[in-house]
Formats: sequence, structure tokens, C-alpha cells
Amino acid sequence: MEFSELLEQAGGAGLFQTLLLLTFILPCFMISFHVLLENFSASVPGHRCWTQLLDNGSVVPANITPEALLTISIPPGPNWEPDQCRRFRQPQWQLVDPNATTSSWNEADTEPCVDGWVYDRSTFTSTIVMKWDLVCSSQGLKPLSQSIFMSGILVGSFIWGLLSHRLGRKPMLSWSCLQTAVAGTGTTFAPTLLIYCGLRFVTAFGIAGIFLSALGLMVEWTTTSRRAVTLTVLACSSSAGQAALGGVAFALRDWQTLQLAVSVPFFAIFLISWWLPESARWLIIKGKPDQALQELRKVARINGHKEAKNLTIEVLMSSMEEEVASAKEPQSGLDLFRVPMLRKRSCPALVTSFSLLISLYGLVFDLQSLGRDIFLLQVLFGAMDILGRATTVLLLSFLGRRTILAGFQVMAGLCILANTLVPPDLQTLRVVLAVLGKGCFGISLTCLTIYRAELFPTTVRKSTAAQGNRQEAVAVESTWF
Repeated sequence: MEFSELLEQAGGAGLFQTLLLLTFILPCFMISFHVLLENFSASVPGHRCWTQLLDNGSVVPANITPEALLTISIPPGPNWEPDQCRRFRQPQWQLVDPNATTSSWNEADTEPCVDGWVYDRSTFTSTIVMKWDLVCSSQGLKPLSQSIFMSGILVGSFIWGLLSHRLGRKPMLSWSCLQTAVAGTGTTFAPTLLIYCGLRFVTAFGIAGIFLSALGLMVEWTTTSRRAVTLTVLACSSSAGQAALGGVAFALRDWQTLQLAVSVPFFAIFLISWWLPESARWLIIKGKPDQALQELRKVARINGHKEAKNLTIEVLMSSMEEEVASAKEPQSGLDLFRVPMLRKRSCPALVTSFSLLISLYGLVFDLQSLGRDIFLLQVLFGAMDILGRATTVLLLSFLGRRTILAGFQVMAGLCILANTLVPPDLQTLRVVLAVLGKGCFGISLTCLTIYRAELFPTTVRKSTAAQGNRQEAVAVESTWF
């Protein structure tokens, strides 16, 4: 007898699994908010240099229009729009003359924005770009903050994978939720960019723990036959979070209010997490059969399965004898590459994950280049992702994993390549191609998540999930730099 048979006796597809799934929907929904938050909280608004004539009303000459003041104060930039990073040292009054030409001034007449910037606040009342002037010579700090966030997921994937294996899934899940809630809320009040990036790193560190622990508990309490549906539902909840983020950001135009709104719910998730049982499989492997038996009987009671009364410690230990012996052998993530069979699976899986994620995040983190209404774009991306991920379950019934994964990755790549050939002025066509590509990515990513869980044995599944998170973080950093 294997653990899957023990789980069947306790009820592998009953009320308990439904409650467990509903519990994990909320954290999966909220995680998307943090990952994509800087599409809005770090949005780059229109900006220009602060100038005495334009922005100090007491010195504005009479009978001079705002357009004329802009002409004599700010030099033209690309496409003859006002330059965003330079201003005239002195007002160029000669440019007011209708017959003035570009030869009426030169680069020597301009200087950087020494007195700061004036920002367009029609879309957002405040962003971190406005707060810390992450424009012009400091514009490289904006993508750096997102890369630091993804580095937190990278480091967290290493640490939480080890801790959840040694200390248990449930305590690590609860601690990760609390850490995310505290760090995310603290980010709202960050006085400097350095502290902001540090708190974002800690938040991402916690999010990695939530993902790994929740995935481990969900997989280990779900029978193999229902695993694909369960993982797809969780994936769809993540996509729903992407769509909801567009609406929340539309309602909350201040980055601090938005940051607070996406962080406080994790305090509730922390409290909810305490009802969850520990993984019975992990308890048996760690030599705690008494607790494992209690958890299995609790699940059986919730599911209404009376067969669990026949379960005893002797039955548990005899059925798990081989897996317990295997778990006592020295193991690490390097087993993915040392064992020939695992190496043959791991290398293609890692390459596929990286190519998929670097393209996906290059798309979803670049909303401003696709159109002006980034709120609508975010909602469309999330809605298409839900459709794509929900379709995966149907596709898996008719097509193989490899066919779906390869086919939809090719389709997503073609959408992105086609988008590069579309002129910037054809915004509608560019958005359509981007949304179709996002849907294809959703199908590919859901299929890959299910495929990985089926390809690798339980003893190394944590390593493969952590590898996926690391690939995600590295992919995002490669997108920025």
C-alpha cells in the first residue's frame, strides 16, 4: 500500500479537499497583486523639469500663454515633445517669435533638471517614481526595485524549500503569510528607496514560502487523479488576481494606499492558515506516525469516511516503509542532475521554464509600451489568462502534455514576434496580439506546473518547485538587464 491508498481511505476527494482548495485560493489570488504591483505603483508618468517661470506663479509675466512659457523654458525632445530631462538655463525669449527656428538655441543653452521635476498626476496621484524621482539619470533604479523583489523569490525558493522539508509545510506557510503581511505593510511607510527595496525583498521572500508550502500541502492531500483540476483552479485564482489588480489600481491611484490594500489581507490569510493540517506524508517520513494518524482520521471525519477506523500506526508504517527508507537517504536538489533519469527530465524542464518565463514577464511587465490604458490592459491580460488556464484541463483530456506545452509556447512566441513588426500607431492590433500571447502563456505555464508534478517523485518535488521559482526570478532579472 502506498500513501495514495492511505489517502483514499481517508477520502482523497471530499469536503476536506474542497475546503483546502478554497483556503488556498485567497493566497494565490493575492500573490499576483504583489508580483505585478509595480506595473502601477512604479508607473512612469509624463514629466518635465521644474522651472521658475512655469512653476512659480509669482514671477510669470503678464499676457504670456502657458504654451509660450513652455516653449521658452523647455527645449523640444524626441518627436518635438517637451524634453523630459533638460531645461533652458535662461528663458529663450526669441523662441516666442513665430519666425524662430531650431537654430535659435543650442545644447549649451540647456542643463539637467537641477531643481527637480513636475509630474503629470492625471493618471496616478503618486508613484514611487514621483516620490524618489526615478527618471532621467536615475531611471535605471526603477527596474532595479523589481529585480530585487524577484531576487527575494530566488533566495526564498532555496531557504523555504529546505525549511518546509525539515520543519513542516504548515508552520512555514503560516510564518510566510505573517512575514508577507508585515513586510508588505511596512513597505507603505518606507522613507527611502533603499528601505523600500529591502522590504520588497522580504515580502518576496515570504511569497516564495507561501507558494512552496501551499503547493506541497495541496499536492500531498490530493489524489493523483484530481491533481490536474486542483492545480488548474489555483492557477485560475492567480489569473483572477491579475485581472482584479487592474480594477484595484484604477480605484486606488496612490501607490501607498495600493500597497497597503494588497498587503493587509495577508494578516487574515495568516489567521486562516492555522486550521490547516500538516501533511500526513511528511509526518510519517519524519517519524511522527501518531500525528499522521490523527491528521488522517481528522480528514476522514470531515469527508465522512468510516474506513479510516481501520487505519493504525502499524498499517501506516508498513505501507510507507519503502518511502521512509528512501527519505532517510541523503538527498538534495543536486539529485535532479546526478540521477540519470531525473537529469534527463530536469534539463529540458529548466530550459523550457526559463524560455517561457522570460518571455511571459517581458510581456506583463511592459504594459506602458502597449497602450495608454494600463488598467484595461491588466484586466484583459488576467481575463485571457483565466480562459487559457481553464482551457488547459479540457485540452489535457484530449492531447498529451508535451503537445500542449510545445504547441502553445510556439503560438505565444509567434504572437510576440508579430507584435514587434506592428507599427506603434496600431495600438489595437498590438494589444490583441499581446493578449493572445498572454493566453497561450497561461496554457503553457499551467501545463508545465502539472507536468512537473507528474514527472518527478515526491522526494524531489520540492526541489523542482523551487527550481521553477528560481527560473522565474532569473528570467525577470534577465528581462530588465
